[in-house]
Amino acid sequence: MAILGIDTSAYTCSAAAVSQDGELLAAHRRLLPVPPGERGLQQATAVFHHVQILPEVLSEVFAAVPAARIRGVVASVKPRPVEGSYMPVFTVAAGQGRILAAALGVPFRATTHQEGHIQAGLWSSGWQPPDSFLAVHLSGGTSEVLLVSRKPGGFTIEKLGGTLDLHAGQLVDRAGVLMGLEFPAGPALERLAREAGPETEKVHLTSAVRGYNFSFSGPASQAERLLAAGAPPAAVARAVEQCIANTLERVLRPAVEATGLRDILIVGGVAANNYLRQRLRHRLEHPAVAARLHFAAPEHSSDNAIGVALLGLEVDPREKG
Repeated sequence: MAILGIDTSAYTCSAAAVSQDGELLAAHRRLLPVPPGERGLQQATAVFHHVQILPEVLSEVFAAVPAARIRGVVASVKPRPVEGSYMPVFTVAAGQGRILAAALGVPFRATTHQEGHIQAGLWSSGWQPPDSFLAVHLSGGTSEVLLVSRKPGGFTIEKLGGTLDLHAGQLVDRAGVLMGLEFPAGPALERLAREAGPETEKVHLTSAVRGYNFSFSGPASQAERLLAAGAPPAAVARAVEQCIANTLERVLRPAVEATGLRDILIVGGVAANNYLRQRLRHRLEHPAVAARLHFAAPEHSSDNAIGVALLGLEVDPREKG
């Protein structure tokens, strides 16, 4: 038997199936098409693409896991597990999930995109968390520092702080598009940053932090000015990575001290960046801080439906959606 998970986020359409013992049976995802030179999609356009792409993604999952094996359907129906959280793209997963559950005669469970990220991070890192831990959700649509506790079928999440303007992924994409990189620019920017030479020491972006909150609009403007002034793109790419790492360090150090929680799970597409991982480990796992960092596997850091499916393992098969 299996659980089907569906996630239709701002730029990724995905579906996955997991067995009752948590084994991944199938996972497929497609990036929504973004025209060259653009830095994103309007929600109406993203919804249109999801409606076209989701049937294809589901067909790929059902080719590996016949519908007769599905005993429950889970979908992310909103971005975060808080009142008022809403994005139109998630109505596609919610609607299709309910239709499939009704057609198959199995339970339907609603969850959130953020809870799916956290669950995928726990699963892919192989880490068994304590009752409470810190988490960072770092992507193109979310940049938040969280206090997380487990509950049946999901998590209780308290937002400690986050961005006041641009998200970390938006900083990466804005700088990357200016350099002529494809959207989303994360992987290409990381490759470019590896080419940075000694000039990197002269290229910096400021880190704007206030308590547990931070800002990336200033660094985005600085990156644009640096590139216009002729700064080497590789050096600016490395400066973007350093800015995000420095910002997180300045937020997480006091969070560890104030909460007494030393375990930190870091998820989201931006968290796949290897330089960011290494620098944060070096700075935060130092004995002076003694934090313990846990990352989602790089291939499971970006948006996917695996965590969504895993959250459905607690669905009672006697319930009906």
